[in-house]
Amino acid sequence: MFESLSDKFRKILRDVRGKGTLTEANVQEILKEVRLALLEADVNFTVVKDFVASVKEKAMGREVLESLSPGQQFTKIVHDELTALLGGEDSALELKGKPAVIMMVGLQGSGKTTTTAKLALHLKQKGRNPYIVPADLFRLAAVLQLKKLASEIKVDCFDSENYKSPADICAEAFRIAGLKGYDILLVDTAGRLHIDDALMAELKTLSGILSPSEVLFVADSMTGQDAVNTAKGFNDAIGITGVVLTKFDGDARGGAALSMRVTTGRPIKFIGTGEKVDAIEVFHPSRLAGRILDMGDVLTLIEKAQSAFDEKQAKELQQKLKKDDFTLEDFKDQLQQIKKLGSLDSILSMVPGFDALKKSKDISIDEKEIARIEAIINSMTREERRNPSVLNASRRQRISKGSGTKVQDVNKLVNQYAGMRKMMKKFKKAGPRGLKGLFQKMM
Repeated sequence: MFESLSDKFRKILRDVRGKGTLTEANVQEILKEVRLALLEADVNFTVVKDFVASVKEKAMGREVLESLSPGQQFTKIVHDELTALLGGEDSALELKGKPAVIMMVGLQGSGKTTTTAKLALHLKQKGRNPYIVPADLFRLAAVLQLKKLASEIKVDCFDSENYKSPADICAEAFRIAGLKGYDILLVDTAGRLHIDDALMAELKTLSGILSPSEVLFVADSMTGQDAVNTAKGFNDAIGITGVVLTKFDGDARGGAALSMRVTTGRPIKFIGTGEKVDAIEVFHPSRLAGRILDMGDVLTLIEKAQSAFDEKQAKELQQKLKKDDFTLEDFKDQLQQIKKLGSLDSILSMVPGFDALKKSKDISIDEKEIARIEAIINSMTREERRNPSVLNASRRQRISKGSGTKVQDVNKLVNQYAGMRKMMKKFKKAGPRGLKGLFQKMM
């Protein structure tokens, strides 16, 4: 998401940095490009108008016009205004009561049921004890889908099979949650293809029974302004407390994310970043603004790494590196750890300047490369993984056939591994003082 908008902002800010000074005339010209970029990204017209006016007011300030680095000043202004547009401060869940109730609402097809399970896993990983309630009796497969997902993430799910109304399900689930000590009740409610009176009446009834501390509207970010208008409709009818945007890893233009807070008055609290049940992130306005402006998002990358990597395994790897005992088995383990972070493209997109580098074609991302490497290593015997020096021509031929790759691919992996081992030895010999010179040689 935001790829097209990021490209345009990158060009605009590059042009700004190329100007020696900012004047009223060239600020007007720059803001015209900003306005066009946002409108093409499907951002609400009123939101664009207010955003541009705010940037103009700050950019025309005396301290900016007389600054020695107007490009940097302008970039900061745009970043700050984008952050404000996206909600400003991070908005955490308000979890009041025992159990605290979170109602998930939205239209059919928005990813509401999957998001319920994702949020349950997220809360479980934070040390909470969630209880999932399938209260969507309108879509026949919803209850079965949620039970299956709950089983996958090992979170308890209310058995709603013998109940005929969502109201009865919620009342009984709330009673059981209190008795068994669950601290969060996650309720997956019914959706429709569009807003109707029957749906809103049902949601109001459930809200009266549960007194939820959060009513999260789940929106498909691919639908753009339609999602914003629907969110406003739900908010006017039943009162939502926050938004979860799904399919954030898609190729939508991003208008929904940039318009949602201003139009609905409610913050975006989470974003869905993939199909897997752990693909959900807390929404950080400042970090997303940084991604849009190709400043990267190193904090989110660090958080992902901390949650994905096993501390014990990392210490074992550190010892192996010290003893020069890093094998292809260890290499494969590290690749599997990296896969937990998500796609290579999504990981590297958090690195500052990566999008520009990718556009320049100085770097290419091949997601299939990891799968090929794993297939090659899996086709080796234990001895071959631990001691690749035994890999003669016949063994390499056998490995290539077993992994469905070419002999050249096997040779490439073995050579890369040998180069990696050589580099590790240099690091070990260099010591702290010699590392700086070694890095310079590498560059």
